[in-house]
Amino acid sequence: MTLTPEQIAAANKANLETLLGLTNKAFEGVEKLVELNMAVAKTSMNENVQNAKQALSVRDAQSLMAMQASMVQPLAEKIMSYSRHLYDIANETNSTFTAVTESQLKKSHGNMNGLVEEMSKNAPAGSDAAIQAMKQAMTAATTAYESTQKSIKQAVDLAQNNFNAAANTAVKAARGKK
Repeated sequence: MTLTPEQIAAANKANLETLLGLTNKAFEGVEKLVELNMAVAKTSMNENVQNAKQALSVRDAQSLMAMQASMVQPLAEKIMSYSRHLYDIANETNSTFTAVTESQLKKSHGNMNGLVEEMSKNAPAGSDAAIQAMKQAMTAATTAYESTQKSIKQAVDLAQNNFNAAANTAVKAARGKK
């Protein structure tokens, strides 16, 4: 199987387009992160000003303690909301990268299978064992990759479930519930 200059140019163009798409997706993720952080900074500044004004109007220690206690629950909920937004941004970006990677790997696997088939057709007599070994190695690599992907997905799902459980527990604790 010989590659022509046109095939090489087409492959390079496709790779460049894939790289540009991933770069744009990475920039989108950074942009969302900046927007989130700017919104949080604005909100925090306004709330801090309001809290400072409220604290200055307090006349006794008991009222000050009650005011501080009333701020704990909303703060915990905001922290959890911020964490969820961060996770969503990272997960969305990661999902795109994963999909592109899987697509490229499938394409490469198909190309490699085609190459092995082409080689087996044109192989000299007596090379059947080598061709069969290559096919078995490719099958083993594919199986290992699929197993790894399955394990990673399970680990991500477990981490997400643990994060959600911890977030709910923290919010309930901040509310004073058990």
